[in-house]
Amino acid sequence: CRGGRMFAPTKTWRRWHRRINVNQRRYAITSSIAATGVPALVMSKGHRIEETPEVPLVLSDKIQEMKKTKEAVGVLRKLKAWSDIEKVKNSRRFRAGVGKMRNRRRIQRRGPLVIYDQDNGITRAFRNIPGITLLNVSRLNLLKIAPGGHVGRFCIWTESAFKKLDALYGTWGKPSESKKNYNLPMHKMSNTDLSRLLKSEEIQNAIRPAKMLKHRHVMKKNPLKN
Repeated sequence: CRGGRMFAPTKTWRRWHRRINVNQRRYAITSSIAATGVPALVMSKGHRIEETPEVPLVLSDKIQEMKKTKEAVGVLRKLKAWSDIEKVKNSRRFRAGVGKMRNRRRIQRRGPLVIYDQDNGITRAFRNIPGITLLNVSRLNLLKIAPGGHVGRFCIWTESAFKKLDALYGTWGKPSESKKNYNLPMHKMSNTDLSRLLKSEEIQNAIRPAKMLKHRHVMKKNPLKN
């Protein structure tokens, strides 16, 4: 019977979900959205964005009207984002372990995330391309923006969806329109380049000079034993 049954089998009434504070969830989503605009983080995730014109990639609202996969493939090829889809195709392989027998035979890498405002056919156009995930900007999912808890997914935005972010999450000066008394999290540091800060004249003048002479302690030995 290929492995037999397991001892104390897992139950369907396991506590799958955990309650997390609303502010923490919003903090996580805003942080992961911010990370999608940093090319170094996106490339560290393995996305092929070397030839794409910009990151984050914002397109006109005309792509929301597309209904054919052929048109969607043409757009991705034109934007030099097709190499990321090729990476997904080449990564398709059999799963290691028992999951092969549990209707999870094949696994593959994640491709681009397409975020739209109005679905006028865009989901039909993009849904059959391997690795692509589609999300409505009003229903952003943290597990899709940062799969596996790793930020920096390659995102393709429509223009209206990108403009809607300020209304959804607010800015540092203006609160959100849909979330009560919510502003974007502020930076703790205005300049995060620590090495540059430590080498600055102001800090170097304030600290004492480095002690170059090292006084080594000699091990005190017992003359009765040594």
